[in-house]
Amino acid sequence: MNTNKIKHIGVFTSGGDSPGMNAALYAIVKAAEVNDIKVSGFRKGYEGLIDNDVVPLKSHELQKFVHQGGTVLKTARSKRFMELDGRKKAFQTLRINKIDALIAIGGDGTFKGLLAFSEICDIPFINIPGTIDNDISGTDFTLGFDSAVNTAIENIDKIRDTAESHNRVFIVEVMGRDSGYIAIHSGLMVGADAILIPESGKDLMYLLDKVKNYDSEDAFLVVVSEGDEIGAELVSSKIKEVNPNVDLRITKLGHVQRGGNPSALDRMLGIRLGVATVKTLLREKENVMVGILNNQLHLTPFKDVVKQHQVNDELYELLELFGN
Repeated sequence: MNTNKIKHIGVFTSGGDSPGMNAALYAIVKAAEVNDIKVSGFRKGYEGLIDNDVVPLKSHELQKFVHQGGTVLKTARSKRFMELDGRKKAFQTLRINKIDALIAIGGDGTFKGLLAFSEICDIPFINIPGTIDNDISGTDFTLGFDSAVNTAIENIDKIRDTAESHNRVFIVEVMGRDSGYIAIHSGLMVGADAILIPESGKDLMYLLDKVKNYDSEDAFLVVVSEGDEIGAELVSSKIKEVNPNVDLRITKLGHVQRGGNPSALDRMLGIRLGVATVKTLLREKENVMVGILNNQLHLTPFKDVVKQHQVNDELYELLELFGN
């Protein structure tokens, strides 16, 4: 029987959806039920907290959604929560529903929201890093990143087929906002001729040097992160300037990278992190992110969670090696 002061947990998903969120929700509820803790879900992120859009969650109902992408609780970005009045309404919602602790699944914006919320709300907060961008410190991988990379690889492999058939230069734009992790991982694994990321100032120079004399029976494949300050269209124009004879196409993979069934890695990550959030609350920890470092569970205080703006040294070396 649960003797902890926590009897009722609230949970929500916020910001951009990412594959594996449903697995995490299932694990949270399963771990809570074992400890006689009730779980309620707030729909549409912080908007649901403000509007008291709440639903009871049961593990046997969530179990069938583990393999699905997206989030059964829906998600949204909330301008109202950025204002103090919106946060006060959310606090009132927690009090009305007698919520003892709150678990959020989301990225950088979700963390900022929780930090602001903690100034007026004194219940424990726990966060799971859920974003395909993999741009949160304190964890090796964020929930959804592996699935997004696999989706990008699958689609880029298909693009290479048609590129080879026509001897074309193809620029493929992948997601990642201002992080180059999806571009590096997918670009390296499809054998791209060039990879452009926001964190590098040399990658365009390398690309133009390689493509200026391109006249081959082979395709020429460029993977560009959407957050790169150059952008796919400008990259295209720069290539045309140095080699006006190339047959060039642009493909933007866009939101297809957020959808689809989560990979095995993301399903397992969601389950591990989901269970860990409940265990962390039972240990009376609060205002921490639950992540995985070196395949071990790791807690990072909210104040130490920052958005990563640099890829690690090993990946940067690989980028330099294969980008030249």
